[in-house]
Amino acid sequence: MFDCDGVIVETEELHRLAYNGAFEAFELKIGSTPVNWSVEYYDVLQNTVGGGKPKMKWHFKENGWPSSKTTNGVVPTSDADRDALVDALQDKKTEIYKRIVEEVAVARPGVLALMDEAIADPTIAVGICSAATKAGFEKVVNSVVGSERLSKLDVLMAGDDVTKKKPDPLIYNLAREKIGLPSSKCVVFEDSIVGLRAAVGANMPCLVTPCGSNQDADFIGEGASVVVPDLSNVKLGMLFPADADAPRFDAVRGVVGARA
Repeated sequence: MFDCDGVIVETEELHRLAYNGAFEAFELKIGSTPVNWSVEYYDVLQNTVGGGKPKMKWHFKENGWPSSKTTNGVVPTSDADRDALVDALQDKKTEIYKRIVEEVAVARPGVLALMDEAIADPTIAVGICSAATKAGFEKVVNSVVGSERLSKLDVLMAGDDVTKKKPDPLIYNLAREKIGLPSSKCVVFEDSIVGLRAAVGANMPCLVTPCGSNQDADFIGEGASVVVPDLSNVKLGMLFPADADAPRFDAVRGVVGARA
């Protein structure tokens, strides 16, 4: 099971730019200060909260709820008004993000080749499980993964498909139930601490390919089976040797740059 943002495509900076574009379009302010997420702050946020709406709600809870031109400069106080503002911001962010993805997104090294190997093996089920909202997620997978591959996947789930987002393990547990396998026979590919915690919470072995701000996180300490720079040297046979009844990582630990 592949995460999308950061595993299939390095999208962290694209998301940050899209959020800031939405904040600017809504003239979002906390007090008199325009809301803008710096690279350094988004690095922290990305490894703290999964999903777009939860990120914004966490930020506003910590820093104060903002005024915007859609609220006529008034700070929303009711849960309904706050939810409506976050929903509208997420819609605008997704609109901007889709445009950016169309212009610049490309697959990370090795991920599509590994996915193709797995799709071609009838004994392997393949899925993508993302915390991103469906509209933004679909733009990425349609643009980068392609409709032909997507049609052959056994599971395709976005953040909208679950009631709790990563680091909660729900999305991986539901995906496992769909394919009818125990967690011990699954492999999750993640790039962040938030995603790794979701995999560990589902009792699934997790191979981490860090990107962006996640490079120096303590993935092994958090329970990753192995950490590799990217998937360009990872082959299906390394993970599922012919004599194996569950995933193995010994061969992957031998690739250049691997940590275990």
